[in-house]
Order: sequence, then structure tokens, then C-alpha cells
Amino acid sequence: MRQVEDSREQIYETDKERVWHALAPHSEGNPWVVESAQGVYVTDLEGHTYLDAMAGLWCVNVGYGHERIAKAAYEQMRAMPFYPLSAAHVPATKLAATLSRWLGGDYRFFFNNSGSEANETAIKVARQYHAQMGQHGRYKVISRYRAYHGSTMGALSATGQHQRKYLYEPLAAGFLHIQPPDPYRLSGGLSLDEYGKACARELDRVIQWEGSETISAFIMEPIITGGGILVPPDNYLPEVADVCRRHGVLLIVDEVISGFGRTGKRFGFQHSGVMPDIVTMAKGMTSGYAPLSATAVAAHLYEAFKDTSDPNAHLRQVNTFGGHPVSCAVAIENLNIMDELDLIARSAALGDVLQRRLKELETYEIVGDVRGRGLLAGIELVANRETKEPLSPLRVKAIVARTKSLGVIVGRNGDTVAGLNNVVTVSPPLTIAENEIDQIAEALTTAIAEENGR
Repeated sequence: MRQVEDSREQIYETDKERVWHALAPHSEGNPWVVESAQGVYVTDLEGHTYLDAMAGLWCVNVGYGHERIAKAAYEQMRAMPFYPLSAAHVPATKLAATLSRWLGGDYRFFFNNSGSEANETAIKVARQYHAQMGQHGRYKVISRYRAYHGSTMGALSATGQHQRKYLYEPLAAGFLHIQPPDPYRLSGGLSLDEYGKACARELDRVIQWEGSETISAFIMEPIITGGGILVPPDNYLPEVADVCRRHGVLLIVDEVISGFGRTGKRFGFQHSGVMPDIVTMAKGMTSGYAPLSATAVAAHLYEAFKDTSDPNAHLRQVNTFGGHPVSCAVAIENLNIMDELDLIARSAALGDVLQRRLKELETYEIVGDVRGRGLLAGIELVANRETKEPLSPLRVKAIVARTKSLGVIVGRNGDTVAGLNNVVTVSPPLTIAENEIDQIAEALTTAIAEENGR
């Protein structure tokens, strides 16, 4: 039902006057206002409906409009709308048990509101853990260029995207970056397996050059997502985990986007057989229905925070809304729905369909590479296939805009690294149907074919 039709112009004007939008320059035009959503579709203030092939912001995994989730939030609000997790409450306790089952390991969970906060907490836990173990010099954190870990100052320091940091520096000290695995730009005649080992050796080399006794943690996404859907060789994560183990460095896996079925497993790291020391998660945990994140810490790390002889041994962090009971109730119901609908298996099966359909775009000269895993895909656009020169951001934007005009919302990796903002991204709800995947592919085909012909 239309709720604001009579005041449409007022909505536009108030938004322009009062709302500061994320990642958007100032504009005199009317904003795009989304009014309602159902299934995999969103409808704007003008009554136009679009297939949301980005699941909001990589997060609406169960699709829009689940009454059960709304009811769970309502019932929790009536029973107990809020209490901080300085005490315990039932929704957080139940959710922690569910997440432990999903992870398949022995973890303790610290709840926050966003992926940025989850990664901030992981960094603090890693540094304090080493200090608790008497290794006070281990404070440095290594991450990768092109990766995104959040917008708060510590998480942004770990982020390897210069354009996200521009004018906010200097950031936090003690953060190092290494080259990301990017098989599309692989050179030197290496096989994928050799390349995966070579990328892990770079981590090993930096740890040695910096001094392993100074390195606290290595943080990584299983797939670099917002930085361009960079899918590493299959042996990369096991090789990296081995490097970390040998040097006593904690492995933090950022599952904020890759988690909760996006890649065809419950978590992206589960494709590798590796068990991280710390796992961060958000987005798909509630399918975006409420803000919530978690930092999962392996039980053996948690034990180091129990030193009763030191009054400062506990994790001295509090977050007013972290683990909010309503958000926890929403997450529990969301994960129940994912289990009941078998959305993990669905993501794997329909992910194969999505990857196959998008691979057909490689017939166009401006498409250099199509890659992904499960219901997560990236289309790298190039001006020259031989040199792999990236297509200009203006032309990439034109393709995204044309796709939207055809009724499908896709994303792009904007404001990341200069010269490499050339990847169109696709990340639909896991409830998408095969004919809707066809709709995505057809809209992208038309948009890319038109730009290819320029």
C-alpha cells in the first residue's frame, strides 16, 4: 500500500535538505526513494519495481517481506525491548548457540551492531590476547590491498582501499598491507596452485621482515568482495593459515559479506577446511532486518581473558546496542528460515546457474573476466582485453544505470582503488528463482552490449 503518495514532493525536498547519503556526491536532482519491498523486488516512490540483484547491500539473504521475522521482532519488543549485554538475556544466549552450530567449532561471541564494529573488536581481542600471553610486542595487523573491513578508524586502517581513506588519514598505527590474490591479473606463467602458494609466501615474507614477534593478526575476506570480487585459488586460505600458525599470528576471517550462505556454504571459509581463530560476521545474520554483528573468538583465545590475578584481563568493551535483544530475536528467526528453506544448498545450486549465465557475457570485448562463487559474482570490464586496461568508471556507471533502467539493480566497486573501479557486482537474495537469474543476465546483456557497441 502506498503510504506517502500525497506528500511525494515533500519527501524528495526533505531528503535533499536533511539526509546525507552514503557514498554519494551532492546532487540537485531528486533522490531515488525506495518505498516498499517484497521477495527479491523493491518498489520506489514513483511506483517502479526493480529486481534487487544486490540484496540491499549484500545482506537481504532471505529476501524481503518475511512476516515471521517482523513478528519475532514485535514479540521480543513486547517481552523485553532492551537490556544491555553487560548482563545476559535469552535471545543473545540462543543466538550464540545457533551461530556456534553454523560455524562448526567452539567459539565465544561478542555482539555489536555492524561489520565495522565486529572487525574493530577482532583487532582489539587479537592485541589483548597476545598481551595476556606475555607477548606485548605483537600489535601489528596485516591485511590486503583492495580489501574492505569497515569505516571506523581501526577497521578503516585495515582496509586496503585508498579512496575510502582519502582525507581521513592519518589513521591508526600498526597496520600493514600486502598484495591481494587476483587470478585475472596473474602473470609469469604460474598455475593457480602455484599462484596461491606465491601469495601466501608474500604474507610469510612480510611477517619475517617485520618480525613475527610484532605481528598480532592477519585479517582477510574469503573473497575480496567490495574491492572487486577477487576469488583466490582454492589452496590460498589453507596456505595462509599454515603461515599464520608457524608464526603464532592469529587468523581473522571477515565473513561480513561471504557469510550466511552467500558463497554456497554457511561461511566462505568452509570451502577450505580451515578453522579461523576469529570470525567476524554481520549483514546476512539478520538479512538486514535489524542491525547486528558478531565477533566469534575461538575458545582457547577466550581462556586467556580469564586471568583473575589481573583486574584488567577481561575485555573492557561495552556497546549500548550490541546484541540488542530485538536484533538477536530477528537473527534467530532469520537463520531458522534459512535452514527451513535450505537456502545454503539453494545458493550453491542457483549460484552455478548464475555463474554460467554471466559467463556468457565474456563474448563481449569489454568483458575481461566473470568470476564468483555461489550467489556472488563480479564482472570485470576492460577497455582493452589484451592489456586488461580497466574500463573507465563513467562507462561502468553507465552500464549499471542502463541495467537499472531495464528493471534490475546491480552494484559496482566504486570509491576503492584508483584505476580499478571497473567491476560490476551481483549478489541477489538467496531466495531468487532461476527465471529471475535469467532476468538479471538479460538486463546485463543488453546494457553491456550497448556499451560494447560504442
